[in-house]
Amino acid sequence: MTDECPRPPWKMDWTVEALQEFESMPEDGKQLVLAARAELITVLDPYYRGIDADSSLPHWITVRPLASTNPGGPHIADLAGGRGWLVFTFIRRHADPQITVTDAFWA
Repeated sequence: MTDECPRPPWKMDWTVEALQEFESMPEDGKQLVLAARAELITVLDPYYRGIDADSSLPHWITVRPLASTNPGGPHIADLAGGRGWLVFTFIRRHADPQITVTDAFWA
């Protein structure tokens, strides 16, 4: 065992409801959600990306706290200018950090 902090790629899990929403999306929505997933699981910190928070993200995704009063809590990834979103929480456990998606939507 090493004392080194875990690094990406992070695990991603879905609540039953969020997975059902994802599975019922049209194919174009699913593809954007999967692309957003790839972005989220490969960054060092899915919550904090620095001063230019979204500069390294594709133009169709923005990530922000769900509530400005809780910057360490759930975050929302807005997709395609608001056509869809993922609500997720990044759990920073030392041994097994992961992202949990609690809501998925596509219009």
